[in-house]
Amino acid sequence: MADELSVGDVAPNFSLARTGDGVFTLSEQLGEPMILAFYPEDFSPVCTAQLMAYAGAQPDFSALGVSVFGISPQPVSTHEDFAHRIGLNFPLLADEEKEVARLYGVLGPLGFYRRSVFVIDRTGRIVYAHRSRAGMSFRGSDELLRVVRESCS
Repeated sequence: MADELSVGDVAPNFSLARTGDGVFTLSEQLGEPMILAFYPEDFSPVCTAQLMAYAGAQPDFSALGVSVFGISPQPVSTHEDFAHRIGLNFPLLADEEKEVARLYGVLGPLGFYRRSVFVIDRTGRIVYAHRSRAGMSFRGSDELLRVVRESCS
């Protein structure tokens, strides 16, 4: 595994297919802060709770000018179904080959996604990085909002 990215590093650029048609390219989002929420699987209970929590905080994220993007290895068609069923209000990105997961150092020893969150500032620098090592917990919206307020204003 490559060296893990950490706070202060430039976020690696990537392009992935996204829900709502089209392609997300990180470099095209520069100028606004963003949250990249890597999660293991659509429809799993913890991933559903995590993404629903972020969707519930979307008005607060929007008020701060931050965009949220969920990333997992399922295809866009599965993401579309998942997003529709739980009422997500932000895009999901399909990392089917797990290339972005490798770039960001979020693959576990068996090649599964580790639940991870990165906050990237307007210039493309990582201002927050968290990778779950084990367990079922996730970083809450309040923590991410605090990071955005402190680091991306």
